[in-house]
Amino acid sequence: MSDDRPTGERHVPVLRERCISLLEPALLAAAAAGRTPVVVDATLGMGGHSESLLARFPQAHLVGIDRDLQALALAGERLAAFSGRTDLVHAVYDELPEVLEDLGIDAVDGVLFDLGVSSLQLDERERGFAYSYDAPLDMRMDTSVGQTAADVVNGYSEADLLRIIRAWGEEKFAGRISSAIVAARRDALFTTTGQLVDVIRAVVPAGAARTGGHPAKRTFQALRIEVNEELTVLERAIPAAVDSLILGGRAVAMSYHSLEDKIVKAAFTAGTRSSAPVGFPVELEEHKPYLKSLTKGTEAPTEQEIDENPRAASAKLRAVERIKNTRTTKDRNAS
Repeated sequence: MSDDRPTGERHVPVLRERCISLLEPALLAAAAAGRTPVVVDATLGMGGHSESLLARFPQAHLVGIDRDLQALALAGERLAAFSGRTDLVHAVYDELPEVLEDLGIDAVDGVLFDLGVSSLQLDERERGFAYSYDAPLDMRMDTSVGQTAADVVNGYSEADLLRIIRAWGEEKFAGRISSAIVAARRDALFTTTGQLVDVIRAVVPAGAARTGGHPAKRTFQALRIEVNEELTVLERAIPAAVDSLILGGRAVAMSYHSLEDKIVKAAFTAGTRSSAPVGFPVELEEHKPYLKSLTKGTEAPTEQEIDENPRAASAKLRAVERIKNTRTTKDRNAS
């Protein structure tokens, strides 16, 4: 069943004010230099963060990217008042370099990632992302292409199911769950989330739910990541975003589980540390860090934010600023 509420009521942006405050210096610096600030919302969703950015910075231009056509349509409605200052693009966020090239943009002042599954995808029952109600077993962020979660649970070998549930779901009962899935599909193929939840519930000890949440939570996470190739895409997307930044530009990323955060941390940390070999007597210019961390470790939502938006509870925010150009990044300040 679809949610017919206005988009602004359906979607509460996570850490909205903090994200804006982290991006603000770069956008203001661009405006002060007489340039149009360009900011990329790499995970546009329903456009909550983007709406706030465009309202706060009237000179800014937004490039909004999302693989979900339904999200793009809803964001387009929400951002209609800013249509002259937006480019909304159907793409996956690791395609950022191609998107910017197509738009004739050399470099940007800010990039924002709000990773994981969106409020829209969780709330639209027919999308099959949620384990709390019965729906078609789909889980594709872009419903126009690719395999579904049903294809995975019905077609993968037991070894492959074990691998993804253990690795992507960090599920300690992955062995039991993968065996149960294979046994159940011999009688009938999986077509709905409810079927899968029943099989998982039957083999996960009841006591585990008291400390680990819903017994299907981690398996659904694993399937969603596998279907959408989320971590593989993210490993390409974060370095691409950093490489797109102008000198002084900033990247902000919010992740919702340890696997995402590990990738973000690795990419950001690689730029904030010297690349000089251990024991090298002199740090050459090419070895110096090209990023500066703007957060001490990760930042989390306040209790008030979590009360207002429970889905924000697991959010972890990291941010960096480009402090040195590399050969592959163009500095618009110099042009």
